[in-house]
Amino acid sequence: MKIAVCVSHVPDTAAKISIGPDGKNIDPDGVTFVVNPYDEFAIEEALKTREKSGGEVIILSVGSDANKESIRKALAMGADSAVLLKDDSWRDSVAVAGALADEIKNIGAELVFFGKQSVDYDNSIVGQLTAEILGFNCVSVVVSLDINDGKIRAEREIEGGKEVVETSLPAVITAQKGLNEPRYASLKGIMAAKKKTIEEKPAATYENLSEVTEMKRPQVKQPGKIIGTDASAVPELVRLLKEEAKVI
Repeated sequence: MKIAVCVSHVPDTAAKISIGPDGKNIDPDGVTFVVNPYDEFAIEEALKTREKSGGEVIILSVGSDANKESIRKALAMGADSAVLLKDDSWRDSVAVAGALADEIKNIGAELVFFGKQSVDYDNSIVGQLTAEILGFNCVSVVVSLDINDGKIRAEREIEGGKEVVETSLPAVITAQKGLNEPRYASLKGIMAAKKKTIEEKPAATYENLSEVTEMKRPQVKQPGKIIGTDASAVPELVRLLKEEAKVI
């Protein structure tokens, strides 16, 4: 069985982000980029599935040469091979999903893993969009997974609880924190990854259905006020909540 894992190359969540001169993109200077944290759960689950049932784990990523850094980490964790779908331009979720779906068809993968969301745009829809384009079953925000003889039993998070879903291959699974504990790349794995070839292809052309018109920082929060320490402060507090905060 061929197992695909779709990986994003994103800014480290601890990095200080500045808006670029065009006002529509971040300034990459001085920013550390990493494997999308949720994608690490996807990689680990793909490797566990291969170890249990056999097959081949193939890493897919849409982006520029910079994405190779994250791809190499996935290969060092134990993935078998990788394909970089090259495109230096910005793509929305639909255009990313379209390019990934084309390559998933091309390699004949039956099982596809995503992180539940990327930590840059946080749209949380690329996995579901890819499944729709492919016509695959899809289970999102998965925290427990069992696959046997093409049958899937997954536990997923929902608001206020969890639900169990049963489906079958071919399928797309989006991984949530708690699904597993991603392994560290061993020295042997790191050395082996250097010898693995990353196949490069132009990403299939898909039209963006949305665009970023402006990026801006959130407004700076006003400092807190201490009105008083006893009941005499209540009238002034009520006035400020009504006239300044406008919450009552």
